[in-house]
Amino acid sequence: MIDTEFLTPEELSEVTGYAHVGRQKEWLDKNRWAYVVNAAGRPIVGRWFARLRLAGVQPTAAGLQQAGQPNFAALG
Repeated sequence: MIDTEFLTPEELSEVTGYAHVGRQKEWLDKNRWAYVVNAAGRPIVGRWFARLRLAGVQPTAAGLQQAGQPNFAALG
């Protein structure tokens, strides 16, 4: 079991389907995945974020929201 805070380059390649960094960033942007870029220009994705997204949950600044579900709290 991997106990790091971030996806490894191999895991990121598996999730995105791309080995090329530029294509990984395009995929992450298109699919609205949060990431930061390190000094080497590689996208860094948090492991917890990835786990939530792969479980169908969309993490947001306001909290967690099921993917595809309306945010009824915003109607107030």
